[in-house]
Amino acid sequence: MATLSFEPLTYEDIPEDERPTLGQALVPVVGMLVFLSVGAVLLGLDPQIPLLFGIALTGLVGRYWLGKSWQSMYEGIADGLLMGMQAILIIFVIYMLISTWTGAGTIPSLIYYGLELLTPTVFLPVATLLAAVVAFAIGSSWTTAGTLGVAFIGIGAGLGVPEPMTAGAILTGAYTGDKISPLSDTTNLAAAVTNTDLMTHVRTMRVGTGIALLASLVLYTYLGFSATGTIPPGRIETIQSAIANSYVVSPVTFAPLVLTFALALRGYPALPAITSGVFAGVATQILVQGPLTSEGLVAAMNVAQSGTSVETGVTLVNELMATDGLIGSSWTITVVVAALALGGILERTGILAVIAYRIGRSLNSVGSLTAGTALSAFGMNVLAAEQYMSIVVPGMSLRGLYDDFDLDSRNLSRAVEAAGTTTSALVPWNAGGVYMATVLGVPTLQYAPYYFLGYLSPAVLIIMGFTGWRITKQSEETQAGIKGAVESLSDD
Repeated sequence: MATLSFEPLTYEDIPEDERPTLGQALVPVVGMLVFLSVGAVLLGLDPQIPLLFGIALTGLVGRYWLGKSWQSMYEGIADGLLMGMQAILIIFVIYMLISTWTGAGTIPSLIYYGLELLTPTVFLPVATLLAAVVAFAIGSSWTTAGTLGVAFIGIGAGLGVPEPMTAGAILTGAYTGDKISPLSDTTNLAAAVTNTDLMTHVRTMRVGTGIALLASLVLYTYLGFSATGTIPPGRIETIQSAIANSYVVSPVTFAPLVLTFALALRGYPALPAITSGVFAGVATQILVQGPLTSEGLVAAMNVAQSGTSVETGVTLVNELMATDGLIGSSWTITVVVAALALGGILERTGILAVIAYRIGRSLNSVGSLTAGTALSAFGMNVLAAEQYMSIVVPGMSLRGLYDDFDLDSRNLSRAVEAAGTTTSALVPWNAGGVYMATVLGVPTLQYAPYYFLGYLSPAVLIIMGFTGWRITKQSEETQAGIKGAVESLSDD
């Protein structure tokens, strides 16, 4: 289960004379968005420098306008980085995993056999469903995308399916399975911060998630019939021959995949499961693809460190088999570190708490409360760059409002995950967006139009809120308990 090493500030935690006003809170937020939009759109910069400007502006506002000490803001940055440390370590390891599985023949064999079994017409919905099943079984959208998703990108490319469509389908399936899996860290976190029973939360998520998935499958089926290209004669045979001439293609090469998923199914966290997959990939490369010598061991280790580059005579296969290894993770890591640092300083200055509170206080109905929760969760993905914060900050800040409306906590837990977990991959500088774009090799803004769950999940949630469908009121016992606690505090 995901836990945070610190408890983010809520509005009530901040002394009244130290709280930022809404205007003060919006200055660094607007500034950051301007830096990112101007840097990316007008100047063509990578996100690192605009994020650095955002950190500097927030630090100046915090020190000279809000009166925060430099030490306090440094600690906020440290908390932000510590919160995202698991994501950083997974990114390090997943780069090695993709390289070692390519060198071992695992990914080449998956692509080879996948081209025999799938057609362009059914590929997108099948990829969505398979990703959903795997993510549900192991409880991790990141592991699914970094393993099975990489192979699907290769299969789709061979079938003539545009890579952004394939990436969107993979993410829709991966996040669907992740949301409704009791093994998922975000699912556990959403239940924990809203004081909701885990299995109650999972059951509450199923209907809305199922509707969003079904609608997505309809759209992917339509794309399969209308938007994918025709396969030139002999294309698949050419790709398969190029793979077979460069790698030993065999079900034996699936051993690292089987081990990784088996450990995940046994309840091992993503990081040790993926790390085991790296070592299994190295061993498989030595035993199956290369000589069982010291030179073979060194070659396999170099693949993990520096990646793979193969010349097959087919440009598409060369591109699919090219990986960066551990060293190639540096660009991704710098984006994530900068974004997490910005999120940490925004949290420590109280800016995130004020924005979440102001959103909440402007709501006057169940429908607007649901929509406001969704907006708050997405806003935290944009500002804090970590999907954990998109769950924790609204989950903690809005609990009292759900009590005011006599709503059961499951409504809140569903809202923060339906709009928080799923939208992290839509933000280019969020850890989720950076990770998915990197491992799938498709920029966030290119796959975003085809990542249907990212839009449909919050949309279904908001419709539920405004129609009252499947909105659960508190039991009389719960209402009585809350009323008694409030009266007790008043007496004190």
